[in-house]
Amino acid sequence: VSSMAPALLILLGATVILQTDSLPDENVVLLPPVNFTIKVIDLAQVLLCWEPNPDQEQRNVQLGYHVKINAPEEKDYETRNTESRRVTILHKGFSASVQTILWNNHSFPASSWVSAELEVPPGSPGTSIVNLTCTTNTVAYNYTHEKPYQVSLHCTWIAGKDAPEDTQYFLYYRYGFVTQECQEYSKDTQQRNIACQFPRTVIKSKGRDWLAVYVNGSSKEAAIKPFDQLFALHAIDQVNSPMNVTAEIDRTCLSIQWEKPLSAFPSHCFDYEVKIYNTRKGYFQTEKLKTNTFISIIDDISKYSVQVRAAVSSVCRPTGLWSEWSQPIYVGNDKQKPWTEWFLIVLMAATCFILLIVSLICRICHLWTKLFPPVPAPKSNIKDFFVSINNEKTGSSETEVEVISYAEEAGLETLEASVF
Repeated sequence: VSSMAPALLILLGATVILQTDSLPDENVVLLPPVNFTIKVIDLAQVLLCWEPNPDQEQRNVQLGYHVKINAPEEKDYETRNTESRRVTILHKGFSASVQTILWNNHSFPASSWVSAELEVPPGSPGTSIVNLTCTTNTVAYNYTHEKPYQVSLHCTWIAGKDAPEDTQYFLYYRYGFVTQECQEYSKDTQQRNIACQFPRTVIKSKGRDWLAVYVNGSSKEAAIKPFDQLFALHAIDQVNSPMNVTAEIDRTCLSIQWEKPLSAFPSHCFDYEVKIYNTRKGYFQTEKLKTNTFISIIDDISKYSVQVRAAVSSVCRPTGLWSEWSQPIYVGNDKQKPWTEWFLIVLMAATCFILLIVSLICRICHLWTKLFPPVPAPKSNIKDFFVSINNEKTGSSETEVEVISYAEEAGLETLEASVF
């Protein structure tokens, strides 16, 4: 223990010395950066650059910078770099400020601010487009290719209310470092471009980068103000409907199955919603689930319409749009019986009812006995007849035996005579 004490004292002293050296001199004053510039480097993207003040003392200090975005939206962050890329809309102009700070000591007074800005792009008020909306959709491209899926892009807008009739608009999009110009436009009645379709793009199906869309215009009568907008992919991705939806009924059990939508996302990334419509009773049943099967107990004498839709689950990306409902498929049978069949059923039921009523009335009033009186039966049967004969005879039992014996002998004599 005694040998470790000097070592601990030496280590503690070194730590104190290092902390002392890292503390800035109270006489140090932080100076603002110099040569602060803002440059547009791509659609909806700027580069902020500055340099450390050459007169700044950097002994025993770690410099950092506090950047504040003033327009179009206020944001601020800190960095140790002397440049910063920002993705932002630019049709409202852009301005920012930067100051020098101590990276490890925020309580130390920062330098003054230096600022730079980009002016609002020129153009006549009311000439830029309005209501720009865009949607993406995954399409099958080539299943043998390394990228079997492609993303299409469709954008629409409305011409500015003060745009001259000869105004023509042009759309560009940027994703990552690639910018493309639209080649397929749709026009309004004045032949102005109001929609654009990109059948295939460089947008990644599972990408998380911002999509920048820029629309400018030209006219012989006025300068057209440009317009740009940023889109989060999850918010505009129109998911495809589930594929191969099937349904079958077994007595009172409705079984529904389907496959995941055409998408680069795997099967576990989808939520589903099933809609079952009873066409006979006119009510809907909807169920949300995460599997691609659903079983429901139903009325087996009704006809049902079945549809399924999908959305990418929040476990794989931020919550976005639901797909369109799949095409309805119909199962079951609700055909009404023909009137002749119904007539026969009603007639048979009425007949049975009338017969039952007549039977009850006859039973209560004893009409059967009055209408069909019973036939008189004989007063005695054959057995009683022989019993009465035997009762009338007189004599012993031997006489009875003799009579019977005599009858038998007479019978034999008669038989012999007939034989011979």
